[in-house]
Amino acid sequence: MAESIPAGYSPRLYNEDLAPAEHRRWGFYSLFAMWMSDIHSLGGYTFAAGLFAIGLGAWQVFLALVVGIVIVFLLMNLSGYAGQKTGVPYPVLARISFGTIGANLPALIRALVAIAWYGIQTWLASRAVIIIALKIWPGAQGLTENNFLGESTLGWLGFLLMWALQLVLLRNGMDTIRRFQDWAGPAVWVVMGLLVVYILLKAGWKVSFELQGGTATWGVGHAFAAAIALTVTYFSTLLLNFCDFSRFAPDRRSVWSANLWGLPVNFIAFSVVSVVVTAGTYQVYGKHIYDPVEIVGRIDSVWALLLGAVTFAVATLGINVVANFVSPAYDLANVWPEKITFKRGGLIAALIALVITPWNLFNSPLVVNLFLGGLGALLGPLFGIIMVDYYVLRRQHVAVGDLFRERGYYTYRNGWNLKAVGSFAVSAVPAVIVALVPAFDYLAPFSWFIGAAIAAVVHWAISRHDTSIAESVAAAAAAEPAAGRPPEALI
Repeated sequence: MAESIPAGYSPRLYNEDLAPAEHRRWGFYSLFAMWMSDIHSLGGYTFAAGLFAIGLGAWQVFLALVVGIVIVFLLMNLSGYAGQKTGVPYPVLARISFGTIGANLPALIRALVAIAWYGIQTWLASRAVIIIALKIWPGAQGLTENNFLGESTLGWLGFLLMWALQLVLLRNGMDTIRRFQDWAGPAVWVVMGLLVVYILLKAGWKVSFELQGGTATWGVGHAFAAAIALTVTYFSTLLLNFCDFSRFAPDRRSVWSANLWGLPVNFIAFSVVSVVVTAGTYQVYGKHIYDPVEIVGRIDSVWALLLGAVTFAVATLGINVVANFVSPAYDLANVWPEKITFKRGGLIAALIALVITPWNLFNSPLVVNLFLGGLGALLGPLFGIIMVDYYVLRRQHVAVGDLFRERGYYTYRNGWNLKAVGSFAVSAVPAVIVALVPAFDYLAPFSWFIGAAIAAVVHWAISRHDTSIAESVAAAAAAEPAAGRPPEALI
């Protein structure tokens, strides 16, 4: 790999996967399909209906979804534009604010969240495989009656199948992933369309939207604000690393258009369909069913079962690849670029997701709430620091080449920007406390916003007079018009 490193770049910081993107093949449709893959999942299906549980009515849930997803659209553009302009993935973008070595802190935090959910989502996808297997081979029921490390033989076989299928996507890196996303997301829309027609026909086109909900403990106003905040938090992982995908976009307009149609338009449409189907199940089956795989399993047709189960397995793999596979592949490559490529990073992430036996994580409230909840609370502060640094302090002027040099504008002190680390520490503590301590349940839904806001303000306050930032901005701004090309070419 050393022969391909440009002059002046460090092998500790550079490999071809982390380098600014040269081939910009992720146009409008590929990014739009990526959002379909992310949203058209079992989690996305149950999310909208789940908001009724916090004590909101149908119109309030709908309005909260609209407001929340518009906020997501605006914030996602920030990450997307940065990736498209610089051409670099999330861990390299984080070097701008945290330093060339310090960027491993935000990268590994994001990777830990992704790997845990990578394993969990793979296991959830395997549930659809088991439904298919038992429908076709009823005799396989005996394989579900033993237990090894918390899972049956059939469970292990289903999990390993889904686990292996995702590794196939590593074959040609991001290009294979792009081709997979191009059809995976739309495929779910086809099945969802058939499912909503089936449920409405069985219900006689009579559906009540009075879904079973909870009580608004602190009033409807708080519940409405919480629903908006939860909608934003649902996308908190990709708010950090959407640049992993937008770096391959040919222009900013492609990013904006794909985000518009993929987030507000597609998310709201899919949420409405999900609520309609869930509401219809009460009329048909006498109870609200929030799992579409279970609904498909009740259809008295092997072909319908196969179509539905396969599609929702693909849907789960789709969100897994987008939210939990690509990110750790880049994040781990960033730790040791000389030895770890994107493909090797993905393989390492997959192996870790295998050995942690994710069903044991998912079935442990302590692990899910404390470990994953605590890590999730850290994503807001990271977003606040990285975005205020890029847009406010540097005004989008970055000397991209210095992101790969041992001595440059982003070396700071031995590769660490202690101001960014300090901002993170100051904001992470209240974010985690609000997210996890029961006494702050009132504020818990807003932990992402609290962490992001504190981090952004603190980082801006202690860095706004930093002379090194002013020097890097001046150098990058001066180079851009001279080159006549976007900053990704300034290497």
